[in-house]
Amino acid sequence: MELKWLLCVTLLALGILAVQAHDMDEDDADDVVDIEDDLDDGIEEVEESKSETSSPPPAPKVAYRAPVPTGEVYFAESFDKGTLDGWILSRAKKDDTDDEIAKYDGKWEVQEMKETKLPGDKGLVMVTRAKHHAISSKLYKPFVFDTKPLIIQYEVNFQNGIECGGAYVKLLSKTPELNLDQFHDKTPYTIMFGPDKCGEDYKLHFIFRHKNPKTGKYEEKHAKRPDADLKTYFTDKKTHLYTLVLNPDNSFEILVDQTVVNSGNLLNDMSPPVNPPREIEDPNDQKPEDWDERPKIPDPDAVKPDDWDEDAPAKIADENAVKPEGWLDDEPEYVADPDAEKPEDWDEDMDGEWEAPQIANPKCETAPGCGTWQRPMIDNPNYKGKWKPPMIDNVNYQGIWKPRKIPNPDFFEDLEPFKMTPVSAVGLELWSMTSDIFFDNFIICSDRAVADDWASDGWGLKKAADGAAEPGVVSQMMAAAEERPWLWVVYILTVALPVFLVVLFCCSGKKQPSAAEYKKTDAPQADVVDDEKEEEKDKGEKDEEEEEEDANEEKLGSDADLGSASQEEEEEEEEEDRKPASEEEETMNRSPRNRKPRKD
Repeated sequence: MELKWLLCVTLLALGILAVQAHDMDEDDADDVVDIEDDLDDGIEEVEESKSETSSPPPAPKVAYRAPVPTGEVYFAESFDKGTLDGWILSRAKKDDTDDEIAKYDGKWEVQEMKETKLPGDKGLVMVTRAKHHAISSKLYKPFVFDTKPLIIQYEVNFQNGIECGGAYVKLLSKTPELNLDQFHDKTPYTIMFGPDKCGEDYKLHFIFRHKNPKTGKYEEKHAKRPDADLKTYFTDKKTHLYTLVLNPDNSFEILVDQTVVNSGNLLNDMSPPVNPPREIEDPNDQKPEDWDERPKIPDPDAVKPDDWDEDAPAKIADENAVKPEGWLDDEPEYVADPDAEKPEDWDEDMDGEWEAPQIANPKCETAPGCGTWQRPMIDNPNYKGKWKPPMIDNVNYQGIWKPRKIPNPDFFEDLEPFKMTPVSAVGLELWSMTSDIFFDNFIICSDRAVADDWASDGWGLKKAADGAAEPGVVSQMMAAAEERPWLWVVYILTVALPVFLVVLFCCSGKKQPSAAEYKKTDAPQADVVDDEKEEEKDKGEKDEEEEEEDANEEKLGSDADLGSASQEEEEEEEEEDRKPASEEEETMNRSPRNRKPRKD
């Protein structure tokens, strides 16, 4: 046990020495810099060449090329041309908003990402913060919701993180009034999809506007919140791929980085539901005055007991308590500080009569207490509190009243909510408290394979480039230890401690003494004695068998011999004599020279 504790202390000491060595290396590095200032140019060139040769090889580069749709699409935009051709900036103003912030004057630019690993890969960047931004573009052709699925896919990178703001896209409804130059928050849309965050509320919207077939009014239907944790997509500053797949059978899937994070059905998983209930509560129905909703009532026949004292206090003084010896009744708990002095600027007319501050009475420090002694309070065993009659079942209980159901006058049943209002444009209408949100590689199509190919040629390259540029696990651990030297202790304990413990437990068993060690002394050893006993016993049994065989042969050769009977008796006596009382006697009796001669 002491060896194990010594091992742990040793490992901790090694960790501390490693931290100190790291700090000393930094100090030595500063000294080296001072010395190198005095060296000549030739030595500096040699050092530079050495540092260049010792630097790690550069990460492999991933060549970028703009993605190209592999099938029919309704819209595709990679921004790799470096311009906003085909996109329209909104010049609208928000209603019911101060003029200073009502304008959609936020700036959009086509740029590369700040820390791009793919030179030449450009995207749409929302440059400004705390402003209204709106930009849109026409689809190649309107999308009509009939027999083909709808797939919306695009990339987002929160380059500076995100405090409060969205990065969702709107598919604008095809209407005669649609004017992209005046695109604003009230512009009719059919689908809104994408990430949104404010505070610690991380959302991934899927909203569609459903038309009531009876009233003709539109109502927003929100998909249920996904069960997946979305925080990483907002905080890791990586490019993420957002995909919405909407099928004619009313099913939908929401994917992030080609992984499903939410799915459902337009008929069952939207809030509020697409179809209203068949029946509703009658708004004119009222609860009868005599309706009794009380399951329990006080027992009307119960009577308060005569000995029930409602006035008894909950606490009483302990009559058995005794004042401790040495209690100072005449000494107060607090006294005026004798060392306190009245401030020089004290004005009795303004501040009143000055009094020294109170401090704990020093005489009470050694005494059990000071001041008037009072008995401690204890629970009153006779306390019962206010009497209440017991509760019993209410025989008149009628249950919780609910208004009666009536047919819903607004009921309708739309079994094909997928057949939404056609869309003819895509737009971004956003407000954000964080700048430089990066958008890229928009595509709207009906073929899943086309969307996957587009993702592979765009987002897939970004992912590959990020993976190639990321250092290995060992390099990341070393870099972290350079910033936080205490991690060296963790590394040493994590790696070295298990190895030493395995060696310790495997090699710390009790060592059995060898046979050679027993030869160092003539004293009997437990294991050796046992072995000798076994050997002597086996030898004795073998001698007995040989003697029995000899006796049988002699008996057969001299059947007429009169002394054969006596010989057998003597042999039996010899056998009894051969059972020694001790191991030494048994050894002597088994020796041939100690055997008794046979009588013919």
